[in-house]
Amino acid sequence: MEAKISIVNLCKRYEDNEKEKGLFFSKNINPDRVFDGKEGYVLRNINLQIKEGEFHVFLGASGCGKTTLLNIIAGLLPKTGGEVRMDGKEINGMSPERGLVFQNAESVLFPWLTVKQNVAYALKPKKLKKEELEKRTTEAIALVGLTGHERKYPEVLSGGMRQRLQIARSFASDPEVLIMDEPFGALDAQTRMVLQDELVGIWKKTKKTILFVTHDLSEAVLLGQKISILSAAPDASIVSYEAVPFSYPRNSEDSDFVQYTAMLHRKLNAAILAHQNRPEPQSTQTAG
Repeated sequence: MEAKISIVNLCKRYEDNEKEKGLFFSKNINPDRVFDGKEGYVLRNINLQIKEGEFHVFLGASGCGKTTLLNIIAGLLPKTGGEVRMDGKEINGMSPERGLVFQNAESVLFPWLTVKQNVAYALKPKKLKKEELEKRTTEAIALVGLTGHERKYPEVLSGGMRQRLQIARSFASDPEVLIMDEPFGALDAQTRMVLQDELVGIWKKTKKTILFVTHDLSEAVLLGQKISILSAAPDASIVSYEAVPFSYPRNSEDSDFVQYTAMLHRKLNAAILAHQNRPEPQSTQTAG
């Protein structure tokens, strides 16, 4: 069976223009190093096959290109070379087939709309009849546990509730793939644990393909079926691909869980150290 997401020899070099420089500088990477013509590739030779319905987590050092990779899959950024396909079709631009959930819910929610109106707004492009719009909106709100809060505005919601609302908006449009970039990174520990459990429940219920970025090793093992570890930037690549051996639900205090997380930590550190000591990369031929 063909992979849901297929990535072959993907590489990404940020162009020397204001738009792409801004994206790169946000990661606190030295611009002289990035744009000197030698180390301009943030990602190089990424190869990955993700199955339909898979919960896939990306791990790597800060600034290694995890967000860049997700943005290319989402269609927000063009690639420099290689192939990125969904269901065998090349990804060129954004599509409702791929939903997005960001770390900062405030940046994407409309503060002048209620919970219900925010979710319904995501369905506007579908031009649904009133009854179907009501049904889809109600189902999405119930899916994330916000029933009873439909008339509230984002400003009166807690951080966790705002993230639930963002997830509800994404699920309302029924995407085939949900792309999540550190969605729980700004939350307190207790809220984060609750939402981790809820996300696993939503994933099992909806059977969506989920791509999830995190810096938290424990979170990666709690959530992921498969984990890709990236080396450090520039020229980051996937250096380790792990199939998590635990069934759901998972207990982060279990001794096997702790040992497995420690193993991932060693692999992540090894990837960073190996990158620091590797020779100058050969030039990569890019696709047109």
